[in-house]
This record gives sequence, structure tokens and C-alpha cells, in this order.
Amino acid sequence: MAALLAENFRFLSLFFKSKDVMIFNGLVALGTVGSQEIFSVVAFHCPCSPARNYIYGLAAIGVPALALFLIGVIWNNHTWNLVAECHRRGTKNFSAAATCLIFGSVMGRAAVAPVTWSVISLLRGEAYVCAMSEFMDPSSLYEFPPGYGADIMARFPCDDLPGNLTRFKDEVIRQLKYESQLFGWMLLGAVAVLVFLTKCLKHCCSPLSYRQEDYWDQYRSNEAKLFRRTAEVHSKVMAANNVKRFFGFVCLDKEEKELVQEYPVEDVQPRPQWDAITGVCIYRENKGFPLYSRLHKWAKGVVGCNSGPDNQEMVFLAA
Repeated sequence: MAALLAENFRFLSLFFKSKDVMIFNGLVALGTVGSQEIFSVVAFHCPCSPARNYIYGLAAIGVPALALFLIGVIWNNHTWNLVAECHRRGTKNFSAAATCLIFGSVMGRAAVAPVTWSVISLLRGEAYVCAMSEFMDPSSLYEFPPGYGADIMARFPCDDLPGNLTRFKDEVIRQLKYESQLFGWMLLGAVAVLVFLTKCLKHCCSPLSYRQEDYWDQYRSNEAKLFRRTAEVHSKVMAANNVKRFFGFVCLDKEEKELVQEYPVEDVQPRPQWDAITGVCIYRENKGFPLYSRLHKWAKGVVGCNSGPDNQEMVFLAA
């Protein structure tokens, strides 16, 4: 029984490890949904005034979405790898397809939160009702009294209505929410189709087999985790050595003492080595052998980015 549970746990851990991007996007979407709920309860208050309704409603949907998009771009490591690549080497090593794919990867991951925000906002309908209430055609409402314009229609999202119009409030909000939710479902469907077509195009145009792509994903994930963990230990040991040289001793706990004794660090890596492993990773082959990352390329001693038959760039697999 214990062996079965251990095997199932191992399977689940490997599954979630291989789906880390999907899980991260899901967590981002869930966090965005929660933020949207809090915003609707705490911060959303329709002004119920002509002209201001429209601006406020669109701002409630668009401004948070824009902010989430920019945060997604900033937090994406690929953004700064691309900046470093352009700063150090320019774009001469990229084909047009590779450049578009890299930008698409950054933009696509950054779009998860703003798209989620926009869809949830439209499905809830409050911001849309606020924005579009003043444009509601009173003649579309059965037995609506004549002589009322946009100034009165803009007050329907609130409770400040003339007594003879309160019975129309539910119908106005129902129609506007119908439109809002329709746009929300259409946006969700369009995004789903776009994601599906993008995934199909990626796999159809990829020169690698599915298993090799999966291996490449696992290699990049493991390399990043090991590099981050090793860099943390290296920097800690280096800091301990420098503090000891300055004071003559260093105060370490038991675990840190074991790290210093087990991993002796004499020097740091020079800047050219850091430059060599920093930047955008595009799958390449050198003399028929794959190079899965810039660190892999540096470890193999490959210099430059030749475009000959022995050094092939797989433009559809930009990381």
C-alpha cells in the first residue's frame, strides 16, 4: 500500500512539474478572478451621470487589464532575456519568424491576467451596465414614458430614479447584462480558439518530435531550478568567505557551516561568462547535436551563431 501511494505521489509530482506553466497560468487566472471580485465589492461605484458613466465603465475594465498586462510583461523572465539579447548582441541572429515568436511568447503569457479580468468583468456586467446605460434606447422598453433622455438613462445603475421609472430598472439592467455577457462569452471563445490554433501551429511547424520537445521543456525547467539553487548556495558561501576575511570569523548556523565545508568557493565567474549564458534561448543544433540552452551551448564550447548546415536554428521553438 505504501509503495502504491509513493508511486502515485511520484506520478502526480512529475505531472505537475511538467505542467508548471499551465498551473502558473491557472493560478494567475484564479488570482485575477479574486481581485476582480474584491474590486467589484469595494471599489466599483458607478457615477450615474452622462458622459462620466461611459468613461468610468470602460476604465473599470480597461485600466486594470492594462496594468495586469504590464505587470505580466515585467515579471516574465523572457522579457529581460530579450532585452539582454538585444543589448548585447542585437537582433542580427534572429530571423523574422523567431523574433515574432519570441514577442508572441512574452505577450501571450502576459495576456492571461488581463484577458481573465476582461472576461470576468463582462460576465458580471456591472461595468458594462454603467458604461452603456446612457446609450440605452428608451423606445426599446415597453410602455416607457416619453421625454426622457440620456441624463435619466444614466441613472438606472443606481437607485436615484423618478418613481414612475423604477419598474423599468430590472428590464434595463437585464438587457445590458445580456449584451455584456454575450461579449464576454464571445471573447472567451475567441481566446480559446486562438490558443488552440497557436498550439496546433506550433506542433505542426516544429521540426522536433513531441517527445523531444517534452524533453527540452523538462531540461529547461530542471536547469533553471538547479541554476537558481546553486547560485544561491554559491553566493552564500562567497559572502561567508568575504565576511570571514573582513572580521576574521563568520557567524553561521549548522546548515550554513555544512554548506561552506561541502562547497568550497574560491572565485566568482567573470562577466563574459555571464553574458554568454544570458539572453534568449532558441533551439539550435551544432553538428547534428542539440543545444537546449545558452548554458548548454557555453558548456559545449560553441562560439557564435553560424547559420550554416551544421548549426541549424529552429525558429518555431523559441523559448
